[in-house]
Amino acid sequence: MSNIAMAGGATGSGTVTLLAPSTSTNRTINLPDSNGTILTTATAGVPVNGPAFAAQIGTNQSISAATSTKLAFSSELFDTNTNYDNSTNYRFTPTVAGYYQINLCQEFSAFTGVQAVTINKNTGRIASGGGMANNTSTWFSTASALVYLNGTTDYIEAYAYTAQASTAFAGTSSLFSGAMVRSAT
Repeated sequence: MSNIAMAGGATGSGTVTLLAPSTSTNRTINLPDSNGTILTTATAGVPVNGPAFAAQIGTNQSISAATSTKLAFSSELFDTNTNYDNSTNYRFTPTVAGYYQINLCQEFSAFTGVQAVTINKNTGRIASGGGMANNTSTWFSTASALVYLNGTTDYIEAYAYTAQASTAFAGTSSLFSGAMVRSAT
């Protein structure tokens, strides 16, 4: 049987206390058979309570032909840090620097021609995706990206492009979302 040995730090005089939860159930914590550092919520790079949002198109939106149109995702499902603007700019501007997974799915009315969605960081496109037919009445376009955002000035927006006029449908099949996956440190 192995033993656990506690050793004091080379410097410092603080006390480390391990507290057991208030429970009547036996619990087991398995430690890996390797050297390393235990990550905590204070460890650099561990996203704790990082910003996340999800929004849907609130009402059907007209998309003009042959032009890139910002999608107005106005109906928030959640916004954990109040970083998504669902009424004016329709953009995600996180206040915590880090790496974010951004997802976009948009349902369009049926038509013949090119259609796509793009995810923009500030004023430049970082991801785009084309469409696929669900049936004869609707098309879906999706895009996703893992992107670094500086926590101060960077923002993310969703756009659509169609070769002929179309409608971006509201509802559960149209979703714009993002979540922090790792902090910048």
